[in-house]
Amino acid sequence: MFDLTYFIFALPAMLFAMWAQFQVQSAFRKWSQVPSAKRLNGMDVAQTLMQNENLAHVRIERIGGTLTDHYDPRSKVMRLSESSTQPSVAAMAIVAHELGHAAQDKEGYFWLQARASIVGIANLGSNLGTILFFIGLMLGAVAGRGGQLGYTIAVAGVILFSAAVAFTLVTLPVEFNASARAKAMLQRNGLVTVEEANGVNAVLNAAALTYVAAAAQSVAQLLYFISILGRRRN
Repeated sequence: MFDLTYFIFALPAMLFAMWAQFQVQSAFRKWSQVPSAKRLNGMDVAQTLMQNENLAHVRIERIGGTLTDHYDPRSKVMRLSESSTQPSVAAMAIVAHELGHAAQDKEGYFWLQARASIVGIANLGSNLGTILFFIGLMLGAVAGRGGQLGYTIAVAGVILFSAAVAFTLVTLPVEFNASARAKAMLQRNGLVTVEEANGVNAVLNAAALTYVAAAAQSVAQLLYFISILGRRRN
Protein backbone atom coordinates (compact mmCIF):
# COMPACT_ATOMS: atom_id res chain seq x y z
CA MET A 1 0.00 0.00 0.00
CA PHE A 2 1.13 3.56 -0.74
CA ASP A 3 2.11 5.31 2.46
CA LEU A 4 2.85 9.02 2.22
CA THR A 5 4.34 8.92 5.72
CA TYR A 6 7.21 6.80 4.43
CA PHE A 7 8.29 9.52 2.02
CA ILE A 8 8.04 12.16 4.72
CA PHE A 9 10.57 10.20 6.77
CA ALA A 10 12.68 8.68 4.00
CA LEU A 11 12.89 11.28 1.24
CA PRO A 12 15.09 13.88 3.00
CA ALA A 13 17.56 11.19 4.09
CA MET A 14 17.49 9.63 0.62
CA LEU A 15 18.24 12.94 -1.08
CA PHE A 16 21.03 13.63 1.39
CA ALA A 17 22.54 10.20 0.67
CA MET A 18 22.46 10.88 -3.08
CA TRP A 19 24.14 14.25 -2.56
CA ALA A 20 26.79 12.70 -0.28
CA GLN A 21 27.54 10.00 -2.85
CA PHE A 22 27.91 12.66 -5.54
CA GLN A 23 30.30 14.62 -3.32
CA VAL A 24 32.55 11.65 -2.60
CA GLN A 25 32.62 10.56 -6.23
CA SER A 26 33.43 14.09 -7.37
CA ALA A 27 36.19 14.58 -4.80
CA PHE A 28 37.71 11.19 -5.55
CA ARG A 29 37.57 11.73 -9.31
CA LYS A 30 39.22 15.15 -9.02
CA TRP A 31 42.01 14.26 -6.61
CA SER A 32 42.76 10.84 -8.09
CA GLN A 33 43.96 12.77 -11.15
CA VAL A 34 46.29 14.97 -9.12
CA PRO A 35 49.67 13.24 -8.72
CA SER A 36 51.60 13.33 -5.48
CA ALA A 37 54.27 16.05 -5.50
CA LYS A 38 56.78 13.45 -4.29
CA ARG A 39 55.51 10.91 -6.82
CA LEU A 40 54.62 8.54 -4.00
CA ASN A 41 52.02 5.91 -4.78
CA GLY A 42 49.63 4.49 -2.22
CA MET A 43 51.95 1.62 -1.36
CA ASP A 44 54.84 4.03 -0.77
CA VAL A 45 52.69 6.11 1.55
CA ALA A 46 51.53 3.00 3.37
CA GLN A 47 55.06 1.73 3.92
CA THR A 48 56.28 5.13 5.17
CA LEU A 49 53.41 5.56 7.61
CA MET A 50 53.55 1.98 8.84
CA GLN A 51 57.26 2.33 9.60
CA ASN A 52 57.10 5.78 11.21
CA GLU A 53 53.82 5.33 13.10
CA ASN A 54 54.65 1.94 14.64
CA LEU A 55 52.17 0.08 12.47
CA ALA A 56 54.61 -2.35 10.89
CA HIS A 57 52.49 -5.28 12.08
CA VAL A 58 49.77 -4.41 9.55
CA ARG A 59 49.68 -6.52 6.39
CA ILE A 60 48.58 -5.14 3.02
CA GLU A 61 46.41 -7.03 0.57
CA ARG A 62 44.83 -6.05 -2.74
CA ILE A 63 41.06 -6.01 -3.22
CA GLY A 64 38.95 -5.55 -6.30
CA GLY A 65 36.66 -2.63 -7.04
CA THR A 66 36.91 1.11 -6.44
CA LEU A 67 36.64 2.71 -2.99
CA THR A 68 36.39 -0.76 -1.48
CA ASP A 69 39.41 -0.15 0.77
CA HIS A 70 39.09 -1.17 4.41
CA TYR A 71 41.01 -2.25 7.48
CA ASP A 72 40.19 -5.61 9.06
CA PRO A 73 40.96 -5.46 12.80
CA ARG A 74 40.54 -9.23 13.21
CA SER A 75 43.36 -10.15 10.84
CA LYS A 76 45.27 -6.83 11.07
CA VAL A 77 45.07 -6.45 7.31
CA MET A 78 44.62 -3.29 5.27
CA ARG A 79 42.98 -4.10 1.95
CA LEU A 80 43.58 -1.59 -0.82
CA SER A 81 41.84 -1.30 -4.17
CA GLU A 82 43.79 -0.67 -7.36
CA SER A 83 43.03 3.05 -7.39
CA SER A 84 44.49 3.44 -3.91
CA THR A 85 47.89 2.16 -4.98
CA GLN A 86 48.33 4.92 -7.58
CA PRO A 87 50.52 8.05 -7.11
CA SER A 88 47.65 10.44 -6.38
CA VAL A 89 46.43 12.69 -3.60
CA ALA A 90 43.24 10.64 -3.31
CA ALA A 91 45.27 7.47 -2.81
CA MET A 92 47.29 9.11 -0.03
CA ALA A 93 44.08 10.14 1.73
CA ILE A 94 42.51 6.70 1.54
CA VAL A 95 45.63 4.81 2.61
CA ALA A 96 46.20 7.13 5.55
CA HIS A 97 42.55 6.81 6.58
CA GLU A 98 42.73 3.03 6.69
CA LEU A 99 45.94 3.21 8.69
CA GLY A 100 44.07 5.57 11.01
CA HIS A 101 41.81 2.59 11.74
CA ALA A 102 44.89 0.45 12.33
CA ALA A 103 46.15 3.00 14.85
CA GLN A 104 42.74 2.94 16.57
CA ASP A 105 42.90 -0.83 16.75
CA LYS A 106 46.41 -0.81 18.19
CA GLU A 107 45.54 1.57 21.03
CA GLY A 108 42.15 0.00 21.73
CA TYR A 109 40.09 3.01 20.68
CA PHE A 110 36.79 2.82 22.56
CA TRP A 111 34.40 3.45 19.68
CA LEU A 112 36.12 0.96 17.42
CA GLN A 113 35.77 -1.69 20.12
CA ALA A 114 32.15 -0.69 20.72
CA ARG A 115 31.38 -1.07 17.02
CA ALA A 116 33.04 -4.47 16.88
CA SER A 117 31.02 -5.62 19.89
CA ILE A 118 27.67 -4.95 18.20
CA VAL A 119 28.44 -5.89 14.61
CA GLY A 120 26.86 -9.34 14.98
CA ILE A 121 23.55 -8.16 16.42
CA ALA A 122 23.57 -5.21 14.00
CA ASN A 123 23.83 -7.51 10.99
CA LEU A 124 21.05 -9.63 12.41
CA GLY A 125 18.90 -6.62 13.17
CA SER A 126 19.22 -5.01 9.75
CA ASN A 127 17.72 -8.10 8.11
CA LEU A 128 15.70 -10.05 10.66
CA GLY A 129 14.45 -6.94 12.42
CA THR A 130 12.78 -5.60 9.28
CA ILE A 131 11.30 -9.01 8.45
CA LEU A 132 9.85 -9.44 11.95
CA PHE A 133 8.42 -5.94 11.85
CA PHE A 134 6.42 -6.54 8.69
CA ILE A 135 5.41 -10.05 9.72
CA GLY A 136 4.05 -8.54 12.93
CA LEU A 137 2.13 -5.91 10.99
CA MET A 138 0.58 -8.52 8.71
CA LEU A 139 -0.42 -10.71 11.64
CA GLY A 140 -1.91 -7.70 13.36
CA ALA A 141 -3.87 -6.75 10.25
CA VAL A 142 -5.29 -10.28 9.94
CA ALA A 143 -6.19 -10.46 13.63
CA GLY A 144 -7.65 -6.95 13.77
CA ARG A 145 -8.00 -5.45 17.23
CA GLY A 146 -7.05 -8.72 18.82
CA GLY A 147 -3.66 -8.83 17.15
CA GLN A 148 -1.52 -8.40 20.26
CA LEU A 149 0.86 -11.15 19.13
CA GLY A 150 1.46 -9.38 15.83
CA TYR A 151 2.10 -6.10 17.61
CA THR A 152 4.58 -7.79 19.96
CA ILE A 153 6.44 -9.35 17.04
CA ALA A 154 6.58 -5.96 15.30
CA VAL A 155 8.00 -4.36 18.46
CA ALA A 156 10.64 -7.10 18.65
CA GLY A 157 11.55 -6.32 15.05
CA VAL A 158 11.96 -2.64 15.85
CA ILE A 159 14.17 -3.45 18.83
CA LEU A 160 16.36 -5.66 16.66
CA PHE A 161 16.52 -3.03 13.93
CA SER A 162 17.61 -0.50 16.55
CA ALA A 163 20.88 -2.42 16.86
CA ALA A 164 21.58 -1.75 13.19
CA VAL A 165 20.83 1.94 13.75
CA ALA A 166 23.17 1.99 16.74
CA PHE A 167 25.90 0.52 14.55
CA THR A 168 25.62 3.36 12.03
CA LEU A 169 25.74 5.93 14.83
CA VAL A 170 28.76 4.35 16.53
CA THR A 171 30.47 4.25 13.13
CA LEU A 172 30.50 8.06 12.97
CA PRO A 173 33.12 8.75 15.68
CA VAL A 174 35.17 5.82 14.37
CA GLU A 175 35.33 7.26 10.86
CA PHE A 176 35.78 10.89 11.90
CA ASN A 177 38.62 9.95 14.22
CA ALA A 178 40.33 7.81 11.57
CA SER A 179 40.23 10.75 9.15
CA ALA A 180 41.65 13.11 11.79
CA ARG A 181 44.46 10.63 12.44
CA ALA A 182 45.09 10.31 8.70
CA LYS A 183 45.49 14.05 8.22
CA ALA A 184 47.80 14.30 11.23
CA MET A 185 49.96 11.36 10.10
CA LEU A 186 50.42 12.74 6.61
CA GLN A 187 51.36 16.15 7.99
CA ARG A 188 53.61 14.73 10.68
CA ASN A 189 55.57 12.69 8.16
CA GLY A 190 55.90 15.52 5.63
CA LEU A 191 54.10 13.61 2.90
CA VAL A 192 51.75 16.40 1.77
CA THR A 193 52.10 19.96 0.56
CA VAL A 194 49.58 22.63 1.53
CA GLU A 195 47.62 22.05 -1.68
CA GLU A 196 47.72 18.29 -1.21
CA ALA A 197 46.52 18.67 2.37
CA ASN A 198 43.51 20.53 0.99
CA GLY A 199 42.89 17.64 -1.39
CA VAL A 200 43.18 15.09 1.41
CA ASN A 201 40.67 17.11 3.43
CA ALA A 202 38.28 17.24 0.48
CA VAL A 203 38.41 13.49 -0.09
CA LEU A 204 38.07 12.51 3.57
CA ASN A 205 35.40 15.09 4.38
CA ALA A 206 33.33 13.93 1.41
CA ALA A 207 33.73 10.32 2.48
CA ALA A 208 32.56 11.24 5.98
CA LEU A 209 29.31 12.55 4.51
CA THR A 210 28.44 9.07 3.27
CA TYR A 211 28.58 7.73 6.83
CA VAL A 212 26.42 10.59 8.07
CA ALA A 213 23.96 9.85 5.27
CA ALA A 214 23.86 6.14 6.16
CA ALA A 215 23.13 7.02 9.78
CA ALA A 216 20.43 9.48 8.74
CA GLN A 217 18.75 6.88 6.54
CA SER A 218 18.75 4.24 9.26
CA VAL A 219 17.40 6.68 11.86
CA ALA A 220 14.68 7.82 9.44
CA GLN A 221 13.62 4.22 8.83
CA LEU A 222 13.55 3.51 12.56
CA LEU A 223 11.38 6.57 13.18
CA TYR A 224 9.06 5.44 10.38
CA PHE A 225 8.69 2.01 12.00
CA ILE A 226 7.98 3.62 15.37
CA SER A 227 5.38 5.92 13.83
CA ILE A 228 3.56 2.92 12.34
CA LEU A 229 3.58 1.14 15.70
CA GLY A 230 2.17 4.25 17.34
CA ARG A 231 -0.69 4.42 14.86
CA ARG A 232 -1.44 0.70 15.16
CA ARG A 233 -1.38 0.92 18.94
CA ASN A 234 -3.80 3.78 18.93
